[in-house]
Amino acid sequence: MEIVKFKSEVQTLKKFFELYCKNKHTNQENVTHILRYINEDIKVELYLCKECFENINYSFNRLLECPHEEKPRCRTCPNPCYEKKQWKEVAKIMRYSGVSLGLTRINKKFKSIFKKQ
Repeated sequence: MEIVKFKSEVQTLKKFFELYCKNKHTNQENVTHILRYINEDIKVELYLCKECFENINYSFNRLLECPHEEKPRCRTCPNPCYEKKQWKEVAKIMRYSGVSLGLTRINKKFKSIFKKQ
């Protein structure tokens, strides 16, 4: 996977996990996490509770070890690397955050339409 694609995947995970954690948990703290990918260090600033940090760290590790040159969506991957328990937890987070982000976009579009009038 190219470094640009890897960074995009990392930012997507960050956005989804932080939104979920902000709305569902307390005791978040700032954590700087360094990921090493193709001889490059990628610095990721996270604001998560310990549980969500453990989950995102697991996801980062799966991403780092993904054997596919063109990364498929994990749910359609022919060789899933997530353990069942972690897969269910990450799927829950992605589903929640995806819906929340979608509703936020729709809300912004409505507001921008009505501001024009």
